[in-house]
Amino acid sequence: MVSKKDFEGFRNLFHRFLQVKGPSVEWAKINRPPEDSIQPFDKIKAKGLPDNIADSLNKLVVVKLNGGLGTSMGCKGPKSLISVRNENTFLDLTVQQIEHLNKTYNADVPLVLMNSFNTDEDTKKILQKYTHHGVKIHTFNQSRYPRINKESLLPVAKDMAMTGENADVWYPPGHGDIYASFYNSGLLEQLIAEGKEYIFVSNIDNLGATVDLYILNHLVSQPNGKRCEFIMEVTDKTRADVKGGTLIQYDGKLRLLEIAQVPKAHVDEFKSVTKFKIFNTNNLWISLSAIKRLQEQNAMDMEIIVNPKTINGGLNVIQLETAVGAAIKCFDNALGINVPRSRFLPVKTTSDLLLVMSNLYSLEAGSLTMSERREFPTTPHVKLGSSFTKVQEYLTRFESIPDMLELDHLTVSGDVTFGKQVSLKGTVIIIANHGDRIDIPAGSMLENKIVSGNLRILDH
Repeated sequence: MVSKKDFEGFRNLFHRFLQVKGPSVEWAKINRPPEDSIQPFDKIKAKGLPDNIADSLNKLVVVKLNGGLGTSMGCKGPKSLISVRNENTFLDLTVQQIEHLNKTYNADVPLVLMNSFNTDEDTKKILQKYTHHGVKIHTFNQSRYPRINKESLLPVAKDMAMTGENADVWYPPGHGDIYASFYNSGLLEQLIAEGKEYIFVSNIDNLGATVDLYILNHLVSQPNGKRCEFIMEVTDKTRADVKGGTLIQYDGKLRLLEIAQVPKAHVDEFKSVTKFKIFNTNNLWISLSAIKRLQEQNAMDMEIIVNPKTINGGLNVIQLETAVGAAIKCFDNALGINVPRSRFLPVKTTSDLLLVMSNLYSLEAGSLTMSERREFPTTPHVKLGSSFTKVQEYLTRFESIPDMLELDHLTVSGDVTFGKQVSLKGTVIIIANHGDRIDIPAGSMLENKIVSGNLRILDH
């Protein structure tokens, strides 16, 4: 049910929404962050690790954002339950990573899942299978807020029910909701009482977001007066990341600037790789006591993201959201760390899924790392057409995942299937026009090739 806390939270958000006029940033006041506010990862790593790193691990909690459904990939239920590698789901890999960490260092790092009303029930059912994995698992729920009619600005919901014609009228208000929900659940207090000091937060579909001991060590080794309360992992922008939020200096504070906050006239500038060179990976390290303090002072300030949607029968609604990283400006001594691209490996589409299922990556103790047999560290650019959007359909089109160790670029469009043990190298473009079908024969090696036309291979 929607609790009194949810109602208060929504009322505050809605009230702020009504007061805000115009863009939330003045473009002229935006500055590049000062040099020392974004540290290169190599510099952090160069400090090495102390012998007692296990003590630091015991102060850490891993939090995964688990509110999303697998709908964009054509799957029912929580996205975290999609199989990504050797039958392992996102959640399996997460548990394996932390289990390995706890075993290796004889530590006690718990896993906390922030679920939404969309994912809670299904996730809790599956959690039973991890009871003997040496990882304590806690969950708490994101708030549930009402979508509002774009014209009247009134909630669409007629009553508090969640089903029937009311199925589409509630939404989880973005991951910025983590602070209030975590605090309200009582779990934050409980973890502080257990001696925990920091959370490492990331999206559950980012397979690169593993616990990094160097960053953890940097956090816990700051002198008392300079306690760092918030670290945002950023990484260098490529052409594929033009929409990612970036760090700026604004009113003397580090601040996250999202594309939604950028005035129309400056969107191209925002997307440029030259002015804003880095973007937020949403891997965040945050002080628990600081969250508690800011929540109790009611000082957590995040820009409102207005997300337009169309629901049942074409009704235009808006949902008000916030982003977890936007609170960076509220924390003391916040820092960006420019991490290697390998810490940002999100699986948003089946094109991403193809990469992580392939021999480009090797899997060890729940962690994916780029294969040593790949000559260059960049990931290939993969674009699979609409026939591959849904996971089920995508899987039927590959008899086995092709060898992609030497691939730079793959574009596939139309009705295309791949036989066993196909090898793709360089740039490969395969286009089956409407009504045609292309079956890439088993054992083919395609290097810098464009394939078009019609090729059917049928069993005889």
